[in-house]
Amino acid sequence: MLELVDVYKTFNLGTINEKKALNGVNLKLEAGDFVTVIGGNGAGKSTVLNAIAGVWPVDSGAIIIDGMNVTGLPEHKRASVLGRVFQDPMTGTTATMEIQENLALAARRGQFRGLRWGITKKEKKEYRELLATLDLGLEDRMTSKVGLLSGGQRQALTLLMATLKKPKLLLLDEHTAALDPKTAAKVLELSDHIIEDHKLTAMMVTHNMRDAIIHGNRLIMMNEGRVILDIKGEEKKRLTVEDLLRKFEEISGEEFANDKALLG
Repeated sequence: MLELVDVYKTFNLGTINEKKALNGVNLKLEAGDFVTVIGGNGAGKSTVLNAIAGVWPVDSGAIIIDGMNVTGLPEHKRASVLGRVFQDPMTGTTATMEIQENLALAARRGQFRGLRWGITKKEKKEYRELLATLDLGLEDRMTSKVGLLSGGQRQALTLLMATLKKPKLLLLDEHTAALDPKTAAKVLELSDHIIEDHKLTAMMVTHNMRDAIIHGNRLIMMNEGRVILDIKGEEKKRLTVEDLLRKFEEISGEEFANDKALLG
């Protein structure tokens, strides 16, 4: 479903601020894989997701989604096959529009928009049923402005919007980092259910080692712009934070220096 072949990206090339963010990333995801991505600050985690999404062009290498080479495509031309949830709960929704209007926008992604009634009765019924699955009471607030919702409610709504069209690939970029622990746990639980129910292929960048171990069927660790560890199946189920730290030190020859990831 996703293949990265020798992907390189350097920011501020030739300046004093030059930073090699991706240093020959090779990765392949099969359909249905739910991969968690962990690593220290500047390891390349979010940069990989932005490269896949087409936020900016890579220097070299290839990005292939469901057999289609999208390396040269701009961000908006990849949107039809990708779903994204960002770290900032304010990013994935339109605050001044109603909950049902945000869902309608997501439902019409990639479609022609003509002069017709905004939201049909059938759609309202569908959205109400969808929102009820969140168990947050939003099905009774469909005409409320999204700006009135809490961060957790907005992130849950963004998850629904990102997966409404069943994307080829779902990208979760530290989507619980800005939430309190209880709300973060709820959003992660929702993420698991949505990914499993829709049989989606997903990548989740997280700063929390425990979350990276608990969620998904596969874990990759990045360091200095490349994948240094790839664990799946029974080995992942048996993993502990201590195992991850030891493996990181064995491969990289240095200690893992990110308190946020350790204590998360």
